[in-house]
Amino acid sequence: MLPAHAKLNLDLAVLGVRPDGFHEIWTRFQAISLHDLLLIEPAANTTLAGGADDDLVLRAQRALEEASQRRLPARFRLVKRIPAGAGLGGGSADAAAALRGLSRLYGLRCDLKPVAASLGADVSFLLVGGAAAGTGRGELLTPAPPGRGWYALAWPGFPVSTPAVYRRWDEVGGEGKNQLTRAALSVEPKMAEFASVLGPGWRMTGSGSAFFKPCLSCEEAKRAVTPLKCWTVIVRPVGSWGD
Repeated sequence: MLPAHAKLNLDLAVLGVRPDGFHEIWTRFQAISLHDLLLIEPAANTTLAGGADDDLVLRAQRALEEASQRRLPARFRLVKRIPAGAGLGGGSADAAAALRGLSRLYGLRCDLKPVAASLGADVSFLLVGGAAAGTGRGELLTPAPPGRGWYALAWPGFPVSTPAVYRRWDEVGGEGKNQLTRAALSVEPKMAEFASVLGPGWRMTGSGSAFFKPCLSCEEAKRAVTPLKCWTVIVRPVGSWGD
C-alpha cells in the first residue's frame, strides 16, 4: 500500500504562453501529509477498484509499459482522500505512486522521470516529493528548503477546470502569491464568495479550488478551520520519498 501525497503551490507565477500552447510558470511546491492510498498487487490482468476507466493510474501504467517495452499487469485498489479538481494534485499523486509501485513490483530499471513528465507537470514533482521550485510547465525541478509548521486546508466542495483557468488567465492576467487566483474566481464565481468567507491569510493552491493557510502550530491551524462549514483538514509538510 503506497501513500500518494498531495501537494501545495506555496507560490505560483505565470510567466506567459509557450510556443507549444502551454503556460510557462514558476512555482514553489510542497508535499503535504494528506494522501490517497494505492494498493498494487501482481495479477494476470489489470484491474482498478476505486478509480475510473481513464484514471491517471491506468494512464501511468500504459505509459510505463510503453517505456519499458513490456506488459506490467497489476491489480490496483485506490482509496481516495484528496478532493478531485482542488489544485492539490490528487490524480497526479496517484499516477506517481503507480509509477513507483510498478517499478518496484517488476524490478524495472527505466528512468521514471520522463514518463512522469509525459503524464502531467505535477506528476514530476509528486514522483519525488519534499519541496522544490518548479519551472517550465512545473516539471523542471530544483530542490528547495522544506516547509515548516502546519497548514489549514479548506475546500468548497466543487472542482475548477485547470484548462479553463489558464485560458481565463490569458484574458485577465493575475497578481499576488498565486497568479491564477483572479482567473479561477472569474471561471467559478462561487469561489469569490468562498474566499471571502475564509478571510485574510488564506490563499489558493494550483488552479483551485482548495485554499490553504500557513500556521505556526497545530492549535493555530485548528482555530483557522473551526468556524468553517466545508471540507477542512490540518496537514504538515512532508519530506522527499524519491527513489
